[in-house]
Amino acid sequence: MTDIFRLIMEQMSDALIYSDSRGIICQWNPAAEQLFGLTRPQAVGQSLDLIIPERLRAAHWAGFNRAMSSGATRLGGRATVTKALTASGEAIYVEMSFAVVCDEAGKVVGSVAIARDATQRHLHERAVREQLAELRDKAG
Repeated sequence: MTDIFRLIMEQMSDALIYSDSRGIICQWNPAAEQLFGLTRPQAVGQSLDLIIPERLRAAHWAGFNRAMSSGATRLGGRATVTKALTASGEAIYVEMSFAVVCDEAGKVVGSVAIARDATQRHLHERAVREQLAELRDKAG
């Protein structure tokens, strides 16, 4: 990795996770350490299952394998909010975007995800939706 790309990866404020085509973590930046509570040595070499809640794993792996086969993600790079696990086992909400990574010959070699904590925003939006539903029920 050239110095500028290493510096970007190390200094960006969003978590960056790169896994190979089997779903094994190969890159894990300091923001990922902060977000998930796992150091780079704890994460690199591990399966992505490390941060995927058990009940979401089947859907994750179906989508991951489809992306590795097709060379494209279902969301086309758009961010989505999903649950993830921290080192303590706590489930948090993260906003993630994914991309398939191909080598110079166009062969799929892995996947990169950019993530940020969305827990507070998600909980706030859910509370607002619940309040609006209550108001509709009372009015209606």
